[in-house]
Amino acid sequence: MMSLRPERASVARCLAGAALLWGLGGAAVAHAANVLQKVSATSAGSQVVVDLGFAQPLSAPPAGFTIDRPATVVLDFPGVSSDLGMHALQSTEGNLRSADVVQAQGRSRVVLNLRESTTYSTRIQGRDLLVTLHAPATALANSSASPTPVGQTVHFAKPLNTQQLALRSVNFHRSSDGSGRIVVDLPNNQVGVDIHQQGQNIVVDFLNASLPADLRRRMQVEDFATPVKSITTFQMGNDVRMVVQPTGSYQQSAYQADDKFVLEVHPEHPNPNQLVPGNGPGYHGQKLSLNFQNIDVRSLLQVFADFTGLNVVVSDSVHGSLTLRLKDVPWDQALHIILQAKGLGESKEGNVLWIAPRQEIIAREHTELEAAKSRQQLEPLKTEVFQLNYQRAAAVVALLTGATSGVQQGAPGTAPVPYPVLSNASTTSNTSRILSPRGTVIADPRTNQIFVTDIPSKLREIAKFIHEIDKPVRQVLIEARVVEATDQFGRSLGAKLGYWNNNIPGAGTNPGLAAGGDYLGVAQGTGQSLATGATYADTQFVNLPATTIANTVLAGVNPGTLAISLFNAGANRFINLELSALEADGKGKVISAPRVITADMQPAHIEQGTEIPYQQATSSGATAVQFAKAVLSLDVTPQITPDGNIIMNVQVHKDSVGQNTNNGPAINTNTVSTQVQVQNGGTVVLGGIYTSTQTEQTDKVPLLGDIPVLGYLFKTNSKSLQKDELMIFLTPRIVSNADLNH
Repeated sequence: MMSLRPERASVARCLAGAALLWGLGGAAVAHAANVLQKVSATSAGSQVVVDLGFAQPLSAPPAGFTIDRPATVVLDFPGVSSDLGMHALQSTEGNLRSADVVQAQGRSRVVLNLRESTTYSTRIQGRDLLVTLHAPATALANSSASPTPVGQTVHFAKPLNTQQLALRSVNFHRSSDGSGRIVVDLPNNQVGVDIHQQGQNIVVDFLNASLPADLRRRMQVEDFATPVKSITTFQMGNDVRMVVQPTGSYQQSAYQADDKFVLEVHPEHPNPNQLVPGNGPGYHGQKLSLNFQNIDVRSLLQVFADFTGLNVVVSDSVHGSLTLRLKDVPWDQALHIILQAKGLGESKEGNVLWIAPRQEIIAREHTELEAAKSRQQLEPLKTEVFQLNYQRAAAVVALLTGATSGVQQGAPGTAPVPYPVLSNASTTSNTSRILSPRGTVIADPRTNQIFVTDIPSKLREIAKFIHEIDKPVRQVLIEARVVEATDQFGRSLGAKLGYWNNNIPGAGTNPGLAAGGDYLGVAQGTGQSLATGATYADTQFVNLPATTIANTVLAGVNPGTLAISLFNAGANRFINLELSALEADGKGKVISAPRVITADMQPAHIEQGTEIPYQQATSSGATAVQFAKAVLSLDVTPQITPDGNIIMNVQVHKDSVGQNTNNGPAINTNTVSTQVQVQNGGTVVLGGIYTSTQTEQTDKVPLLGDIPVLGYLFKTNSKSLQKDELMIFLTPRIVSNADLNH
């Protein structure tokens, strides 16, 4: 729909003049049969009565409509001329500001400019027409002379039928925008309708009408997710009343097109950032109210042209009349209602709106397409050369001919296309072809140019296409940081205890004590000879040194020892004791920082490490040497978003050589595979692995190891703690040509 021009107080005056210059439909009246002679206004309480005096009595009340912004009432008098000037009245009476009269081609229009929008009624009294301007809603709300009404009644349409007629149906529909739509099929367009608010409910009275028994029901429609909760329809005297119970915040609009009455309840979604909220999804035009009885459709469309300032062209095949009643409906929605009611369509060309029957519009569009197709087949061909700066010529040829189904080829590593490349309709698919059926294209890889032969309209389209795709591809630098941290702690206490009995000739007569660094040292220092050929270790009956667990945690670490030997005066009996203790603490950190640069949406791979050989059996029964990788690798595919962020598909491997097995060394693996979105230059933690191993072990001689204090000579205590942590950080950064030159 077209948007409305800015609201100004002078719109009503421009509207009146434009309407009469264009006419309201039908043949122009050569000589006016009646004359408007006077315009006056008087106050009647909160109402204003405008008296229009004519030379002869009017045969029927005039057609008219109201506008909310600016507040205006417009009355049309076909066949009436005016003896008054354009500015017929300046008023200070109540809600009326002024009255303007314009005439053209034997017609007159009276425009009542108001201070606030309101409703009106007309009454013929002799040769005068009395127009009663009702009190505005704000005046009623602020009045202290009477209590505030529950809801102001809107006399949507007066009853014109002489006998009671039955309503035909009452239906409910949910619109695509979430609005509730109540559609009532009236027996004819003469049924009167009143609408008013009763608390939260909307009450619609169909005057002088009856309701069949099958329509007297209550419809629960809250499951449709609209502002309407229920609809209750029942007979009330000579009228039919329909009570609509809404919920939440809503806006309502009602209209009648011939024998269909529609009440729409729109959900209200306030937007604090919007200065002027719209009138519901899709319709944002200025609101207006219309009440026409059997008005010519062409005249009605001209009213909209005058109101909106649009250039409207109506087809000669548009005819017929329409009864239309609208109350506070956006003008673009009202125009849509009229077109729907009469089976019309619209076609916009620039600022001109063409209105015609739908079939006529379809036929015209079909004719235009057929003409364009014929012109495409007969138009002479032209050749144009396009120099490509960033795209490969062969890749663009594939796109133009549809050979890649819309997917660009020519990524790094693809085979070059031989020179020249000729593509036409006989060799490629037409599913995504940009060239016309007569068009051909040749690629020159040496100069990276393409030669396109096609009709001029296609050449313009291809030039625009190449301009959009032949742009430098942005690049992304990805820096990864893999941090491995290790914290180790071990502690162990142990002892060796042994006894030796040996007769040594010439030994001293005094008992003694010898001390040394270890068990072997004190044995040799005290002359403990082993005539049997056994070793000193064979004399130990407790061998629990402090190396049980600590050496597994901290390999290559030796405990501290202290040895003591006790012997008798004859130096032939010995007690040897060795105490050992170990406490070790170690911390380590390994940081790996691979980095790679790649184009937008192009995969990149980088790795560093070792390939381990191993034997593998072949199908012939022999063995062959194979290699397994233990590497640090980074695989990433970046995508730059329109807002400058970067989406990455990432896979990081951190492998290392593990323990040896019968089949060769094992490989310790750490892998992260994910998709993540990061700000340009920001850092994200992709993931981490944390392991903690704590071990406590006691080895002892049964019973003896449980003796208090002395039991430490018969046991060893070991404790170890190992913590390993792996963290992976990723930092992408969009790089420019200036960054690459540094």
